[in-house]
Amino acid sequence: MRWNAYETGFFLRAGQRVGLLGGSFDPPHAGHVHITREALKRFQLDRVIWLVSPGNPLKPQGPAPMAERIAAARRLMSDPRVIVSGIEALAGTRHTARTLALLRHGFPGVRFVWLMGADNLAQLHRWEDWHSIMTGVPVGVLARPGSRMAARESVAASVYRGARLPERAAPRLALAAAPAWCFVNMPMIALSSTQLRAARAE
Repeated sequence: MRWNAYETGFFLRAGQRVGLLGGSFDPPHAGHVHITREALKRFQLDRVIWLVSPGNPLKPQGPAPMAERIAAARRLMSDPRVIVSGIEALAGTRHTARTLALLRHGFPGVRFVWLMGADNLAQLHRWEDWHSIMTGVPVGVLARPGSRMAARESVAASVYRGARLPERAAPRLALAAAPAWCFVNMPMIALSSTQLRAARAE
């Protein structure tokens, strides 16, 4: 599949450094904004795309309607460098590995970086075809509250220990050949969508 700007709602140029932040964004919150701004700065990215997922295969309960989550994300994230996209629904994908493969094919020459919180690195080995994520694009890991130790001792961190770049190399991550990943510490916000959903239900 070769996407165009009309189909995806965004245009990317070869050579651009583009971060990809996936999730249900149910609901989007200040923590998503914080991690995005840190990623733009620390990894020297040109753009970040929020990939609003139709649903997380690892979560038994489905999220709120996708249109509502996308609209809320766009109201929250006003930085022109950030694109909020429902491209996974367009492509019919629910797994990150497949989404990455389609994006790399659809936008040749774009330097994609997969972004994740340290909590996701800790469970990455549970994701479908997770090795192809690590070997397909560089991965930027941003520390979140309570997850640093679990991330550093995770299966993925152990298997790809030799591909880890030092934190000082973060600005060059997008230019690195995969497998390559970089763990960066950042000022943290202890906020999650799970907490917000629980508070909303009370």
